[in-house]
Amino acid sequence: MKLHSLFLISVAALAQPKAAVTAFERDVVPFLNRRCVACHNAKVKNADLDLSRLRSVPEAFAERNVWENVLEKVRDNEMPPPAMPRPGQTELLALARWIDGQIARYDAAAKPEPGRVTARRLNKVEYNNTIRDLFGVAFRPADDFPNDDSGYGFDNIGDVLSLSPVLLEKYLTAAERVAGLAIPAAPAGKATLNRYPSDRAKPDPAPGALTVNHRFPSWAEYEIQVRMIDRRQAGAAARLALHVDGRFVKAAEFEPGQTNPNRILKYTLAISAGDHAIRGLFVDAADKPVSSTDPRFAKKTQGDLSARDIFVDYIEVRGPFAESGLGKPESYQRLMVCTEPSPACLEKIVSQTLPRVWRRDVTARETAKIVALGARALNQGASIETAAQFALQGMLVSPHFLFRVERDAATPQPRRLSNFELASRLSYFLWSSTPDGELLDAARRGDLLNSATLHTQVRRMLADPKSVALVDNFAGQWLQLRNLESHKPDPEKFPAFDEALRDAMERETRLYFESIVREDRSVLEFLDSGYTYLNERLAKHYGIAGVTGDEFRRVSLDTKDRGGILSHASILTISSYPTRTSPVLRGKWILENLLGTPPPPPPANVPELNEAEVGNTGTLRQQLEKHRANATCAVCHNKMDALGFGLENFGPTGEWRTMEGKFPIESGGVLPGNKAFQSPGEMRALLKSEPKNFTRCLTEKMLTYALGRGLEKYDRPTVSRICNKLAADNYRMSSLILEIVESLPFQYRK
Repeated sequence: MKLHSLFLISVAALAQPKAAVTAFERDVVPFLNRRCVACHNAKVKNADLDLSRLRSVPEAFAERNVWENVLEKVRDNEMPPPAMPRPGQTELLALARWIDGQIARYDAAAKPEPGRVTARRLNKVEYNNTIRDLFGVAFRPADDFPNDDSGYGFDNIGDVLSLSPVLLEKYLTAAERVAGLAIPAAPAGKATLNRYPSDRAKPDPAPGALTVNHRFPSWAEYEIQVRMIDRRQAGAAARLALHVDGRFVKAAEFEPGQTNPNRILKYTLAISAGDHAIRGLFVDAADKPVSSTDPRFAKKTQGDLSARDIFVDYIEVRGPFAESGLGKPESYQRLMVCTEPSPACLEKIVSQTLPRVWRRDVTARETAKIVALGARALNQGASIETAAQFALQGMLVSPHFLFRVERDAATPQPRRLSNFELASRLSYFLWSSTPDGELLDAARRGDLLNSATLHTQVRRMLADPKSVALVDNFAGQWLQLRNLESHKPDPEKFPAFDEALRDAMERETRLYFESIVREDRSVLEFLDSGYTYLNERLAKHYGIAGVTGDEFRRVSLDTKDRGGILSHASILTISSYPTRTSPVLRGKWILENLLGTPPPPPPANVPELNEAEVGNTGTLRQQLEKHRANATCAVCHNKMDALGFGLENFGPTGEWRTMEGKFPIESGGVLPGNKAFQSPGEMRALLKSEPKNFTRCLTEKMLTYALGRGLEKYDRPTVSRICNKLAADNYRMSSLILEIVESLPFQYRK
């Protein structure tokens, strides 16, 4: 296999201690001569690698990346090739000590280099969250924007966040819409009727329920109707409820057996402008959602809602009928600090709002430009609300809002970020949103450059509910959890898989990640732990007894079968094919996302696996063993497949199994370093016992996400220092986050 990503890191100027030179001459050079140079010399040069020329420590370590690859290949038993004699443990340890020592010396002496982040456009998630936190309007304008491109595994990378003409047009429309919702100026418009039938809506996880999102045009009164169907002729009454934005509004009971099976719940309420979630669902006497196991709401087949005897048929919204008597919305109270139609009032509104929208202090000239936009409307007799809307639109289409711009240094030397720049980096890292008032006030005082204040702010922000953005955006992309929504297991092979189970799978992993952040637990619990989060639906899927109801709760695991994210159905499902498991996909997923050693792309013309033979003429493992007989394929597959086969007791949707067709499953294997395991639990324990690769991978992923750029060779010392401090602090999640925030590339730019 070709060694790749070779680059020179010259340390010739570093004074080498006598012990390092002695160890190189005593241990490394003889190892190269005995084990390597026969295939890697100036004449043969396999993998485009000549090790025969490395005769001194500075010369040898000028190619640090070569040595890291050499060490990885030797430890993983990929080199020397299987046909050649294997090195002894003493030889391996001596080589490893020398390389690790040299890497540590380099990282300790390397000149700091922070890199440079491209001016970053707000991505869709950041735009929506920023609008939400600035104005409190129930409106997600970026849902209509084009999808963001991804780079290095994340969609917040500055280099790939381009600005197309279509997106620019969307920004103009969104700014106008947001301004109108945040500062309502006109009375309610003409009443309309909008009906949302169940056959056109996304499935709801509750039995027979229906959830829709409706955009209300103004702060006014509306009538909402929820119609249910009940085909039963006898039985217990069904209690139908209306929820708005997750809050209970009203419920009513309907008896079965009436001639007309339609039942309609009506309610008139005042509601603010913007997007709101309207839900019709069935509840018990305590107005809690009914259990998915309630036999009244069971599906007769695995089809749509109409396969039930009882279900919500549609939700209807009528209105607006009259302007709400509840007063102006919170956004109006927040923005309109005065209401007289005068330039002085307009300037007061802009002066208060502009620093929050642009995330920094502003100049008098910048304020005057925005005031001028609204003043034109005032001069033409418009209300102060209309003038403020024009001013707000100007703020929202400015590059100072749409982009996170950090000025370049005046000299080639790195410069420390300003307090306001650091506040934005921090808030978009932890919240995927704009800095709040407290963070901006700390920046205005110049306190964020103080380490103690910075730590206090980080811990406050992690305790805030908005830090769920780390789950949604970092974990959702790191663990590829977002792929679960589009994954479609074969309904004929897996009839039990439905939307309720899909939602439960995702919820388990989200709660698990969130608990590690909120409770400041060890990041090694991602690899293995004795607990998880379950509701009744997912517990039954796992074969775990004693969990009842639809609510999730922490459950202690009394079995080694499950533990850590590698036993989560979400991860196991997205790393499977729709019809079967895939040790290759699962092994590749572990290498890429947990160990940071992704395999190269497969060679061309790789033969397809014979699906018909799996489970009939042998297990999937036996079929893949034939594939690995090809020496070219075996180099990568020996590592990937061992990890994937360690998860073969989990089916394509994460269910536990011991048989594949008529053959028993073998989940044992051997990891690099001849570390054998016989079960998924033993494999996870081995991964957790040697956390170096995992912690480095997690650090690199989170640092990439936090910086909004891909990591470069000059970031290696930073990664190593963070990993060392993480290990010294018992691998606590807060330590990882704080070390990233304190790091040179996070606080400086070139």
